[in-house]
Amino acid sequence: MYFAAAVLAILSGLFYAAGNHEIGSLGVEMCRYGGAFCDNPYIVLLGAGAAAVWGTFVSIR
Repeated sequence: MYFAAAVLAILSGLFYAAGNHEIGSLGVEMCRYGGAFCDNPYIVLLGAGAAAVWGTFVSIR
């Protein structure tokens, strides 16, 4: 789950950069298919946080 949380956190950063037109043609393609995430990258970041919390929860013995 920590791997999923890390991937989602990285994707959140990429969507943030794409929404601010900072990564060129890759950002245009990302926002074409994931426009809602470019407008609100915190949604993906919340998913990363939830995955991290869940990973911590299931690893407690």
